[in-house]
Amino acid sequence: MKKIYLIVFLLIGMPIFAHPFFDEDCDACGCSTSGGSLGFSSLLNKNFVGIRYFYQQYTSKDGLYNDSPWIKENFNTVQLWTKFSVSDKFQISAIVPFQFHNNEKTLGAQSISGLGDVSVVGFYTLLNKVSENAVWAQNLEIGTGVKAPTGKYNSMMNGTVNPSFQVGTGSWDVLLHAEYTLIRESLGWNSSVSYNIKTENKDQYQFGNQFNYNSVLFYNTKIDEVVLVPQLGVSGEVFQTNKQFDEDLKDTKGDALFGKIGFEIGFKKFGFGLNGMLPISQNLTGGKVKSDYRFSLHLNYKL
Repeated sequence: MKKIYLIVFLLIGMPIFAHPFFDEDCDACGCSTSGGSLGFSSLLNKNFVGIRYFYQQYTSKDGLYNDSPWIKENFNTVQLWTKFSVSDKFQISAIVPFQFHNNEKTLGAQSISGLGDVSVVGFYTLLNKVSENAVWAQNLEIGTGVKAPTGKYNSMMNGTVNPSFQVGTGSWDVLLHAEYTLIRESLGWNSSVSYNIKTENKDQYQFGNQFNYNSVLFYNTKIDEVVLVPQLGVSGEVFQTNKQFDEDLKDTKGDALFGKIGFEIGFKKFGFGLNGMLPISQNLTGGKVKSDYRFSLHLNYKL
């Protein structure tokens, strides 16, 4: 039981305190949309299958000099995602992303698209408890899985200011995840942390390991047959240094912290969600890349 409370404490503390301790430079996460930055679960349904869209806009320098022009970069990801129970304690989550990225470089527009890196994560329920009077409930899950190199990696993109302008990383990665939910009557709190251990691809390029954290407050209300769950919280990510030929690459590590607001609506077996994210603080590629905003939406079907 002490171990469970320790994990809960870390899930509470990390989203609040992690960001100041990792104030570095960073690469954007366009090609690494494995679920860590968005989460693997829905607050409406435990078992579901659905489609999710994630958009990220960046402003990047088109060149390495101080007077280089700034350009817009658009990262679009469409995910087929699911989470389902195989027993009372075990669940499986899978994400199949499709990437559609483009930028507006001074020498001409550039676009890439295709299947991204598929992720599969297994979850184990450490804690699932409801009070005797059913006033509050809590749930704690831990998970581990892999991200497969199903997306195309183009080594010719390595010289760009934003190294994540890729469809895939070209590497097998290990995913670690933990998620805690506490509900008291209609008010709830959900917090999660994930860590992506990245390996070297066949071109001897290795993206830096990635830490993500999310923490949101939500309110569950029901109007006739419609369930409405508004949400407000923070989301952040921390990247370690990218490497090539086992050498550290300058200005490829760092962090970003976002404010997050959104909602989920449930009607019968269907669930719809919308979330918007604006940067609170960021330090990306030594200031050469800036995250403008992000948003996501999803439509799920309860299994």
